[in-house]
Amino acid sequence: MEKVKVGIIGCGNISGIYLENCTQTFEILEVVACADLVHERAEAKAEEFGIKACSVDELLLDPKIQIVLNLTIPKAHAEVSLAALEAGKHVYVEKPLAVTREDGQRVLALAKSKGLLVGGAPDTFLGAGLQTCRKLIDDGWIGEPVAATAFMTCPGHESWHPDPEFYYEIGGGPMLDMGPYYLTALISLLGPVRRVTGSARITFPERVITSLPKYGKRIKVETPTHIAGLLDFQNGAIGTIITSFDVWSAKLPWIEVYGSEGTLRVPDPNTFGGPVYIRRHDASEWTEIPFTHGYSDNSRGIGVADMAYALSTGKLHRANGEMAYHVLDIMHGFLDASESGAHYILPSSCSRPEALPLGLPWEGR
Repeated sequence: MEKVKVGIIGCGNISGIYLENCTQTFEILEVVACADLVHERAEAKAEEFGIKACSVDELLLDPKIQIVLNLTIPKAHAEVSLAALEAGKHVYVEKPLAVTREDGQRVLALAKSKGLLVGGAPDTFLGAGLQTCRKLIDDGWIGEPVAATAFMTCPGHESWHPDPEFYYEIGGGPMLDMGPYYLTALISLLGPVRRVTGSARITFPERVITSLPKYGKRIKVETPTHIAGLLDFQNGAIGTIITSFDVWSAKLPWIEVYGSEGTLRVPDPNTFGGPVYIRRHDASEWTEIPFTHGYSDNSRGIGVADMAYALSTGKLHRANGEMAYHVLDIMHGFLDASESGAHYILPSSCSRPEALPLGLPWEGR
């Protein structure tokens, strides 16, 4: 099969693993160029991975490039995606799809009008851990799903991240930053959501960076840093999620799914691996389940590869724009519900992404 040529815009921290996998792991992909507003970053990545460094405009004008992999900061996601679509490129964007619902809608509408595909991170739900969980649910190991819980708690990123400011700006916060991993995993396991409610707060109005090179700089916090949400899934299951940058320590599961016949403990949705545990109603202890699928290592880029195959097969790629927008709608729904004191009925929806096949090499899907 002919390779699909990819250009990367944004050469920050996350670009390294995408470049590694898209140049070495997924044979359908060929990365040909990268660009960054800080050209030295693009040059460094280009030298490391043997590709071309260029400006954003040059990359968008390159007729060979079919997919733009948008790895910019969240507040630039929509602008860069729209520019790529206007240039006739398919787009795969890091999470979230956009900062606002309006921008997310503009991206999907433009793509539809031009007959182009939009994909969006995370693609961790395609890894061995979550695909194993998906198979266990589909095969009835826990019976009918009744409820689920999800927890992401930490004290924030200013103690270790070199540029932590954007985590506390509008479009940041623990929900828009980490919520996509948890919500995408839940949608993959349980399907779309029909309504949500939530409560949110800013606990510390100011943060102080204690990492280098910006040690001592003060950050004004503009977005809620502790969000608790409730989800009513279309299949009747009830979900609970907490995302927080205000918790010093906790002993909580990442995700658990509770069924009529047992409980499934889901691994960290920010990873591709495990472990996966299950405890059925008649068991006295938890059992670790071996992986049923591959891709247990950090396989970021698998969603890009899946989208590349969709260009020739016509099938709906799994990490698609409709699901990414549904996740964005849910996250804003929690914040809206906190302000209004009422449930938010989701106008958006998506299909539950198709599970990966068993026992097949990726190229044979």
